[in-house]
Amino acid sequence: KKKTVSFSSMPNDRKINSTAACISLMLEGCELKKVRSNSRMYSRFFVLDADMRSVRWEPSKKDSEKAKIEIKSVKEVRVGKKTPVLRSNGLSDQFPDECAFSIIYGDNYESLDLVASSADVVSAWVMGLRYLVSYGKHSPEAPGTGHPSLRTSWISSVFDLADLEKSGRIPVSRAVQLIKALNPGMKTSTIELKFKELQKASERPGTEVACDLFVEAYCELCTRPEIFFLLVQFSSNKEYLGVKDLLMFLEVEQGMEGVTEEKCLEIVSKYEPSKEGREKGYLAIDGFTRYLLSADCSIFDPQHRKVCQDMAQPLSHYYISSAHSACLLEDNFWGRSDISGYISALGLGCRSIELVLWDGPEGEPVVYTSPSAASCVPFRAVVGLIDQHAFTASVYPLILCLVVRCSAPQQRLAAQCLRKTLGEKLYLEPPNPVASYLPSPEELKGRILIKGKKLPPTCEDSEGEVSDEEEGWELARRLGQEDREAPEGGGLRRVRLSRELSELVSLCQAVPFQDFESSRRGQRYWEMCSFSEVEAGRFANECPAELVSYNKRFLSRIYPSPMRIDASNMNPQDFWKCGCQMVAMNYQTPGLMMDLNAGWFRQNGACGYVLRPAIMREEVSYFSANAKDSLPGVPAQLLHLKVISGQNLPKPKGSGAKGEVVEPYVCAEIHGIPADCAEHRTKTALQSGDNPIFDESLEFQINLPELAVLRFVVLDDDYIGDEFIAQYTIPFECLQPGYRHVPLQSLAGEPLPHATLFVHVAITDRRGGGKGHRRGLAGRRGRRVREYTSTKATGIKAIDEVFRTATQPLREATDLRENVQNALVSFKELCGLTPAANMKQCILTVSTWLLHSDSAPSVTLNLAEQYPPMEAQGPIPDLLRKVLTAYETMIQTSRTLIESADAVYGKLIQAQQAGMDFHKELHRIETKEGLRGRKLQKALESFAWNITVLKGQADLLKHAKAEALDNLWQIHNAGQSCGIGRNGSASPEPSRLQAPLEPIPE
Repeated sequence: KKKTVSFSSMPNDRKINSTAACISLMLEGCELKKVRSNSRMYSRFFVLDADMRSVRWEPSKKDSEKAKIEIKSVKEVRVGKKTPVLRSNGLSDQFPDECAFSIIYGDNYESLDLVASSADVVSAWVMGLRYLVSYGKHSPEAPGTGHPSLRTSWISSVFDLADLEKSGRIPVSRAVQLIKALNPGMKTSTIELKFKELQKASERPGTEVACDLFVEAYCELCTRPEIFFLLVQFSSNKEYLGVKDLLMFLEVEQGMEGVTEEKCLEIVSKYEPSKEGREKGYLAIDGFTRYLLSADCSIFDPQHRKVCQDMAQPLSHYYISSAHSACLLEDNFWGRSDISGYISALGLGCRSIELVLWDGPEGEPVVYTSPSAASCVPFRAVVGLIDQHAFTASVYPLILCLVVRCSAPQQRLAAQCLRKTLGEKLYLEPPNPVASYLPSPEELKGRILIKGKKLPPTCEDSEGEVSDEEEGWELARRLGQEDREAPEGGGLRRVRLSRELSELVSLCQAVPFQDFESSRRGQRYWEMCSFSEVEAGRFANECPAELVSYNKRFLSRIYPSPMRIDASNMNPQDFWKCGCQMVAMNYQTPGLMMDLNAGWFRQNGACGYVLRPAIMREEVSYFSANAKDSLPGVPAQLLHLKVISGQNLPKPKGSGAKGEVVEPYVCAEIHGIPADCAEHRTKTALQSGDNPIFDESLEFQINLPELAVLRFVVLDDDYIGDEFIAQYTIPFECLQPGYRHVPLQSLAGEPLPHATLFVHVAITDRRGGGKGHRRGLAGRRGRRVREYTSTKATGIKAIDEVFRTATQPLREATDLRENVQNALVSFKELCGLTPAANMKQCILTVSTWLLHSDSAPSVTLNLAEQYPPMEAQGPIPDLLRKVLTAYETMIQTSRTLIESADAVYGKLIQAQQAGMDFHKELHRIETKEGLRGRKLQKALESFAWNITVLKGQADLLKHAKAEALDNLWQIHNAGQSCGIGRNGSASPEPSRLQAPLEPIPE
């Protein structure tokens, strides 16, 4: 019986890290499942002929000359379920996507569909076949010779430099240090073990190693198969990327725009370690690996590393990074009971700090840093620290929330201290009575605002009584200073407030919250309320729309429940989804909640302010935080995430009792509105050491991308004590597409040196394929009933007539968008690509089929036309005809969209503006129509829904037109670069430069 090689049970030393290793495996052969069009699978033994010209399988009913495919007839090798046979409903769930691959061959573009025992086997066959297809006309390197000279000569030159004695050998210890220096993060023990293995195998034991053994050890230890596989996909010579290959990779896979050959040469000169490679403009496997690991290829979009959002909106339109004073009750993170917690929080971009003032023993107010009476700090020391560090991390306004627990004389001292220390930074100008909203962060740059109680204008004395805040009493209880009883009848406590302190409060006057109706009628924009998390949680669940509406004009601060005596944190997302701006966190308590907070506030240059989603800011909008599905007018996004591998994963802390090896798995979590919250995990990588391969695809639908956060958590499945290994949290809006490394962090948010996850990210607008999703359709292509978004009746005749004029344009807008979407998905599927693929990848795939054959039919793109037709000369096979038809449909639907969008858009905006004209008159009309109670509520909701739908659908249409223009630009660009375009010089300048539609005013 022939030997079957299964990667899952392969010894560790059999690493597929070169094309030679792949071909070696194919020459030995292995068992694969052959899939027939009737959805039946047969186990067959597949092997590459010794002359490397054909792949055969046995047993077979065909004679042996027919049970084979010639390498020269192979058009394409596809990974995953990318053919109609593998996508068919009978098979989809029987095996994972990464275990399937297809060989497209012959003049009729037939497909041989195969399923392997593991993703590694697929990688080896696909890599080997792609290599042989490129080199069909001349034999590749014989298996076993490893990499050609470019890499080998560089490693040898590194060895020569280390060979100080010029004896041709270096000590093992020096060789280990050399490899460790070239690959930081690799364990010394792993390198030492590899040298021992190779010395034993070559029967050359001793304390020194020769150059050939050093080269072999380096190649085996430092070649990551998943990156080598990627290089082979894009390399025209299969061992390194030339400038054109690199440019193709950056544009097609990484989604980079405006990449030039100069830029590619810069990357080569920065990351390619070999001198020869730098001179010739080649990026070999080591340089490519370095580039993929570098900050230049980060998963975090570099645009978000600096302030990138509009900072001129009212303060209430932003989330504001806020710390709770309880963060100083625990000193496990801050060290001693001192005030370094303030420095740390301000250094992380925190823009709101709470200070609880108590009577100090020496006549001066103090701030407690823990519940022991001994650990109090003079208030003036805290203010001095704030003055020093207020604007080191961010120039935008800092809000000091004062909770007064000290006597009036000490309040006066506190006020004098604030004026004297902070001086010009203090914002003391009275609010503008004719304005409707707070000033913007831009207008308040470098200023410190005091949030606190204010004496009523009627009070003319040096001090007076104001209602007290609930906040701060938990500390009083623990200090034993809680001697005030709540007043009879359950009213608010009263406290004495000095005029000096009152006068420091301008734009953030603390007032007690009564109810939403009272706020709507009487609250002024500079007044703000604080809510305990319990109270805010109740509003978020029972009346989320009112809370969202309230937060459009007023700032709200949510503070932790007094029950959180361990300084644990609430989930900030529970309140962000309702628009609450300031969710006060215990900065010193690490864990999921603080990860979400820290990750979230990174997205705008870590300046402590993040602009809230438009749907929460617009004066008239319909938004329910607890929506279970997509939102009107917000395009749902689909996140396709492939978790490929992990690098240098540390052991969990506190798991000292177990062995050296971790058995990790990855959880990907989406945090956002309830409809978006989801979690998927990969399988566990067993006995894989600290560099596991996961190779698993996960998918998430995201209905409100602007509020979604992605968190990667790496956990140990074989743990004693602690399972947590690492995490990384990133806002959805900051994700970069393509192949990226995720820089892992500890539980406390500190970077873990050299620990990463290698992932592939793709984002699309919707689920692909126009497939029926209802149960019972079993995935067959059914005619999906198209869902149209429509307006709702308000019950007010004049208003309903205006919105009725939008019925037809709403249908047209949906048809224009959906027709293009469906045509795009069909075209991508016929090209063997997923809905996440871009247009460049489609054109490249078609060109690959045509260029890999002597008898290829002639198909060209006529780039002289704005909507380039794909034309065939002479007869073409069935599959190619289908592709051309799908391409033609896609071009025609795109053309219709591009040429009709402006007119439909205009009608939608006209209806929206006509609706908004009624907005100011709405309350008068309600009274006239006699609407009250539930009917009135329904009318207001329907009005807001209609305005949101019209703006949203117009936005979607604008976005769809921009995408269609971009697709045309990609077709022109790819057609020129891959050689199937003609009349290219006459092609129009990038269509994306055409004037975009005007943005819709908020």
